[in-house]
Amino acid sequence: MLDGVTTALLRTILEEVCENVSPYDAGVRAYVASKILEAATRGETRPDLLRQIGQEALSKAPTMWR
Repeated sequence: MLDGVTTALLRTILEEVCENVSPYDAGVRAYVASKILEAATRGETRPDLLRQIGQEALSKAPTMWR
C-alpha cells in the first residue's frame, strides 16, 4: 500500500502528463495511471522517472482511446 505522500505525488504526475488529454478520455488517463502505479508499486518514487514512464505510456496508449 502506498503512503499519502506517494499517492499525492502520483496524482500530481498523472495530471501533469495528461494535461492535454480530455477529462472525458478516461481510458487514456486510466492506462497512463496504471503504468505510473505499476512503477510506484515496484518501488520507484523519483518524480522525473515516474513522469517519463507516464509520458511513454501516453505515447503508447492504444489509438482507439485517442
